Amino acid sequence: FLLTSTASDSLLQPLWDYLLFQHFTLVSSPFFPVLLAFSSYVIFSVPFTILDVLGEISPLFKYKIQKELMPTPPLPAVAPTVWELISGGLGVLLIFDAQYFWHLVHHKNPHLYRMVHAIHHDYISPFSWSTQPLSAVELMTVGFWSNIEPILLKCHPLTIWTLTVFHLVPFGLLGGAMAHDIHHQKPSSNFAPFFSHWDRFFGTAVTVKWTKKIDKEK
Repeated sequence: FLLTSTASDSLLQPLWDYLLFQHFTLVSSPFFPVLLAFSSYVIFSVPFTILDVLGEISPLFKYKIQKELMPTPPLPAVAPTVWELISGGLGVLLIFDAQYFWHLVHHKNPHLYRMVHAIHHDYISPFSWSTQPLSAVELMTVGFWSNIEPILLKCHPLTIWTLTVFHLVPFGLLGGAMAHDIHHQKPSSNFAPFFSHWDRFFGTAVTVKWTKKIDKEK
């Protein structure tokens, strides 16, 4: 729905009014922030990609900061063993799961929660496109942990590219989307990103049985 508003002296008010009254369906869609972010990223990256491909042919090459380096890194000629692929992937997930404590601190500290993490909980019912609503600080920290772990473990690119088989992990050890969904309904639970061992050990694990109980009470 469209909220009524009073007159504003803001220079941006005409632009905002145009978006609200001419493109309300588009800008009110939950997909619009994702589309805007992705399209902006692509649009601004394409010119630089073209310049990289052209290399020394481009008259702008003289302004390139690191002229001797190309953006594409060399790939190893030898594939990893099956053991290296599995152990590397599992190791990255286990280390990444140590963010349980980092996540927990943000929920226990009111200032950290309000300034860093609260925006992620704007969605009580998360969906695939709502993963990215993060503050700048949280986006940088998550990106840092996600990239530093494969580097520290010296994982092969094939290991990094391999998708995690979420629902084949037995005994409910992998929380996955269900655990994260419950966390948004009950923010004092399910802090771990992937597995559930830290939540189980510290008593913060909540399973799908809790949601069924809530549904029955309704």
